[in-house]
Amino acid sequence: STLSADIMDVVAGSEGPPLQAFRNSNPFDESFQNPAQADRDLDLERDRERDANHTPLQLLRRASETVTASILEPEKEHLLGGRPQPPPRSHGAPIPMSGASEAKRGRQQPNQRQLQQQEQQYNSRVLAPGDRMTQGTGSGNGSTGTVPQGAQLQGDNLPTPPLHTKLDIQRIPEDAGGGDATQNAATIILTPTSLNLTNTTQNVAANNAGSGNGSGSGLPTPGGVHGDEYKGPQWWRYLVQHWVNTSEHVALLAIFLGLWAMAWVLLPEFSEPQTVIMRIAFLFVGAQVSGILVTFIHLPDMLGMLFFGVLYTNLGLANFEGYQRFELFLREMALINIMLLAGLGLDGDAFKRLWFMILRLTLLPTIAEVAVIAGLAYLTLSMPWLWGIALGLVITAVSPNVVVTVMLKLKEDRLGLNSGIHTLIYAMTTCNDVVAIFMFGVIISVIFSTTSLTQQVLQGPIGIGIGLVFGYLYGTMLQYLPSRNATYANGLRFVLTILGGTIAVMGSRVIGYTSAGALGCVTTAFIARIGWRREENKLTPQQLQAQQIASVPRRLDLLWKFLKPVSFALIGKEINFNVLEGHVIGYGALLVLVGSLFRLAFAYLSTYGGNLSRKERAYITISGFPKATVQAALGPVALDLARAATTANADQLALASNVLIISVLAIIFTAPLGAILMLRLAPHWLKHGDAVEAVDSPTTPIPTGQDNAFKRT
Repeated sequence: STLSADIMDVVAGSEGPPLQAFRNSNPFDESFQNPAQADRDLDLERDRERDANHTPLQLLRRASETVTASILEPEKEHLLGGRPQPPPRSHGAPIPMSGASEAKRGRQQPNQRQLQQQEQQYNSRVLAPGDRMTQGTGSGNGSTGTVPQGAQLQGDNLPTPPLHTKLDIQRIPEDAGGGDATQNAATIILTPTSLNLTNTTQNVAANNAGSGNGSGSGLPTPGGVHGDEYKGPQWWRYLVQHWVNTSEHVALLAIFLGLWAMAWVLLPEFSEPQTVIMRIAFLFVGAQVSGILVTFIHLPDMLGMLFFGVLYTNLGLANFEGYQRFELFLREMALINIMLLAGLGLDGDAFKRLWFMILRLTLLPTIAEVAVIAGLAYLTLSMPWLWGIALGLVITAVSPNVVVTVMLKLKEDRLGLNSGIHTLIYAMTTCNDVVAIFMFGVIISVIFSTTSLTQQVLQGPIGIGIGLVFGYLYGTMLQYLPSRNATYANGLRFVLTILGGTIAVMGSRVIGYTSAGALGCVTTAFIARIGWRREENKLTPQQLQAQQIASVPRRLDLLWKFLKPVSFALIGKEINFNVLEGHVIGYGALLVLVGSLFRLAFAYLSTYGGNLSRKERAYITISGFPKATVQAALGPVALDLARAATTANADQLALASNVLIISVLAIIFTAPLGAILMLRLAPHWLKHGDAVEAVDSPTTPIPTGQDNAFKRT
């Protein structure tokens, strides 16, 4: 055909530098037989290395231009009809670069300009006028056209080199007169491109960015819209930005609504809002919502849960007659969850390395605070010494919920990671809670015991022995049952762990040794965790990551999402303004304040002996200030036991009520203040850890193999 003949004429009629691989190896070529041609080849030898690689591309360009002029240009005009044609997009425009790429391009530009000039001179000599019908004019707009005859091409005025073409997809506006016109279907047209291949993905991204509003924030917004072009209410934008954390609460609400809908269909007589079971459910849901709301003003969510419980009972909605046992069971489950998490958080290796410092930080502040509170309670509220000690043990426990939340925030900010402070605070908090919970169980057992004095004296040691034996045996069983290679090993371990803690706490009450329950629960989790950690040391990093995602501590954390509003709402429910006594509130606040001051003083003295600065010792001291979680779990225990007694004792009920009221005051005064102090003082008192230490520093203490955790670099 005519088109094929034109292409062959272009390829065969080239007088430029010969192809290296073809003409040098063909003995029938004219250049081997014609001396004049040989002399001419020798004259062009010095240019062959530079132009040899350009010749195939020139031939391809001219062939492509011939195809464009013969077929595609008429076809394009036929497809577009009478609509105006937009200027084709030029791919030869320089793409913005930065750094080394920009410097490299700056060094290459002089050589490229010389090559383009020589190539244009060669093309002007060998190309026929008809072959330049689609050659670019170098106007910079990317349009195609012919070079006007008679134009002088000199120096930098040379037109851009002939461009090969490729199929490109361009959006053709329906209205060519408006730059913002709506873009419709993609039309395949032919556009000139440069020899340097460009990244199509970059071009698409640039076009997408250009079609937006020009925002460069890159923040995700609902519906897949990126940038700050999304405009909505401030509360909605806050919800979207914090959706990772908020989605957990929304999921809990969705679970409640789904269960309520099922109960409405299956058990309509128990699902009406005025029933007792639904009022209990509304108490927990309202506490969860209130906890979310108070976080908007940067307060711990437990305060919102507590205040909702107080509001609920003073509105007359907290009369749960007939469900006292169910209420007691929920409180005990919250306590079991806390003790299991405390046992799983104990690290034997960290305790071996830091045992003396941890022992001082656990015992000295605890003894000082309990002694002061017991003495003041005896003098101001006329509480017996045993009741005063029990009150002091409830108040002295540090809130793991507040401390862990703050420590996670500090880990993100890389504060305190270079001095072993995180490991020390975690260990101190866990050991303090274990000691407080265990000793509280011992004292409460003695208070409510109806046996002889000798049996009351032996109550503590016997309870310790029972708790240790049960915890060791049950924890050892959990190391091997189920097998590590079982399909549902983590799920079965979680169920068996919860069951073991429940048996320890409720069984100890049945046999009359309440102190054995707390110690057995903590020991079970501690012994089981030792075996589980040995198994984790044998796993690959990928297996370890998958193991930790569904581990027993993670499942207990999820269970605490449900039990947390239960615990704080139920303790707030016991605060009835109609029966409160002013002197109890006043003296109770004094007890909490003076006891906390003594604790801070003795805790600071206990930090001596390590390679810590004064500010770091002060920060460790204030980490023991917030109280919340353990107080919510232990505060109502004495009141529940007094109510469950076979013979009602008005004095014990009054003393137990005072313990609960002062526990609530401790939560209100210390939880928000302690969290604020820890967050505000951390940037000023703690050092920034380097990247390696930030990666190696765990959320829960694990052995690091360092000889001295307090060695500063």
